[in-house]
Formats: sequence, structure tokens, C-alpha cells
Amino acid sequence: MAEEDIRSFPTAEIQARLNDAREELMRLRFQLSSGELTDFTRLRITRRKIARMLTILRERQLAASTEGEQ
Repeated sequence: MAEEDIRSFPTAEIQARLNDAREELMRLRFQLSSGELTDFTRLRITRRKIARMLTILRERQLAASTEGEQ
């Protein structure tokens, strides 16, 4: 999922997708520990997707706090 796509979503949608991505990461970690995981790149992709969403949520939070101060 591209950064532009994530930015187009409302905040609630990003938070819902973030929860889904965290659950997916948990499942991938269980698969890795049990030896079932064959595509190891999915771990990296999922972690980066989570980081992108958290970054965008933080940017929105900072933007809202600076607007409130002015």
C-alpha cells in the first residue's frame, strides 16, 4: 500500500487497517517460529506498512495540535 493511498483514508480507517496489519504480523511471527512461513519478505513488508501508518497518524496528530495552538 502506497503512502498516498494511506493519506487518502480517514483516520479511523487507518487505525482499523493498522490493527489488521498488527494481527497479520503476529500471525506471521507464529508461522515463522513454527517453521510454516515460506515467504520471509512478508514480515518486512508488514512491518514497513505498520511504520508508514504510524508515521501518518503521528503527522496528523502533530498537525492537529499545532492548529489548536494558533
